[in-house]
Amino acid sequence: MKRKVLSTVLAASMLTGMLAGCGGNSAPATTAPAADTPAPAADTPAPAETTPAADAPAVEAGDEGTVLNIYCWNDEFYRRIRDHYPNYEVIDSTHGTIGDVSVVWNITPNENMAYQNNLDEALLRQADAATDDKIDMFLIEADYALKYVDTEYTMPVKDLGITDADLADQYQYTKDVVTDSNGVLKGVSWQGCPGVMFYSREVAKDVFGTDEPSEIQEYVKDWDTFNETAKTLKDKGYFAASSANDTYRVYSNNVTSKWVVDGKINIDDNIMKWVEDSKELVDAGEIGTHDLWSDDWMQGFYPDGKVFAYFGPAWLVNFSMAADKEGSIGNQGGWAATEGPQGFFWGGTWICAAAGTDNGSLVKDIMLQMTANEEIMKDIVVKDDDFVNNKPAMNAMAEDTSYSSKILGGQNPLGMYCAGVEGLDLSNLSIYDQGCNEEFQKALKNYFDGNTDLDGALDLFYKAVVEKYPELTY
Repeated sequence: MKRKVLSTVLAASMLTGMLAGCGGNSAPATTAPAADTPAPAADTPAPAETTPAADAPAVEAGDEGTVLNIYCWNDEFYRRIRDHYPNYEVIDSTHGTIGDVSVVWNITPNENMAYQNNLDEALLRQADAATDDKIDMFLIEADYALKYVDTEYTMPVKDLGITDADLADQYQYTKDVVTDSNGVLKGVSWQGCPGVMFYSREVAKDVFGTDEPSEIQEYVKDWDTFNETAKTLKDKGYFAASSANDTYRVYSNNVTSKWVVDGKINIDDNIMKWVEDSKELVDAGEIGTHDLWSDDWMQGFYPDGKVFAYFGPAWLVNFSMAADKEGSIGNQGGWAATEGPQGFFWGGTWICAAAGTDNGSLVKDIMLQMTANEEIMKDIVVKDDDFVNNKPAMNAMAEDTSYSSKILGGQNPLGMYCAGVEGLDLSNLSIYDQGCNEEFQKALKNYFDGNTDLDGALDLFYKAVVEKYPELTY
């Protein structure tokens, strides 16, 4: 595809708000946010006024650059590089050095689509940018990955000299997310994000007489069983989960069809099962309808919130559930993990090389060190409580009796994560996922709260999606 056409596509995606934000509100933040503060993206993007760059050939990767420009939306990757990449020297929170190369961190928060808009504008200027201004690396999230990997603005990793053998120990789903429509791998990740159900040990002991994960799993082994258990929890004064939105991603990760089929919006049966199950739970007072990351939703991080469970990957309980706050359940080591009704994943961060980077060898080394070096991977697990994208490292840590999570009361959940990540199926991902997921949850909240009937909520959803993606019908 010619660069002019690609520029037009990318600019159009900016103007129409293609795949607004990954995570926040109805679709939560995807990676381990700094401290316990998520970095959600708003549902409504801020339009970008960008003129596509002139038709010009893409610039091949070089090694003459003296400045490495990295674009991201928070400081998570900065902290991983700072703490684990060999020879990185800190200047300040947005500047460092690697040997003779200066490193510049261009960090733009996700809110109101600011990160994607800023990145898009910079990518459109890439071919004409001065050497020291070129983007070298940028980070993306799963829900909008295809927006970038299906263009020539992202380099195939093989063009950097990275081979299949180099990445053989990584989980396949992390490769699938950033593989373009021609089967070409366009990025790598240091992180895997299989999800589990985190539950309060104290609530479990009060209601079920035990907090052992294998025993609790029997009470939540499928959705019908979970819904029955919710009644038992309600009778004892507890919510099964903080919000209907807590379970949404578990259902949406287990669909058998895509959001859009032949240009028409398609609602999968498993999504409608979430609607049916959630409506019953909400009407019975067994869960709430809070927006993710809202103050009401986060009350369950503390004992007084009376919430039994949250659903998420390692980053959720380790970084986003107030474990550093005195009096929280996590701070007291009061959570535990079990598989829950269905396997799923939530989030992750992928590193892409920008076409035209003038630091190709350094970009390659960062990718390999930070996503394929087993010793560095283990170090990230131990020091950062992250689940890393390396099978030997994770399998070894799962068997390591010296490793445990203080937040999970001494439990080692890594074997559970390892089992879950192997079964992830991303065959139904599409470029419309983020927008459809966000708009669906937003519209259905009106139904759960009794402000409209189901048909009315679905009509709100269809109209919102078509407004965001005018090319679609329903």
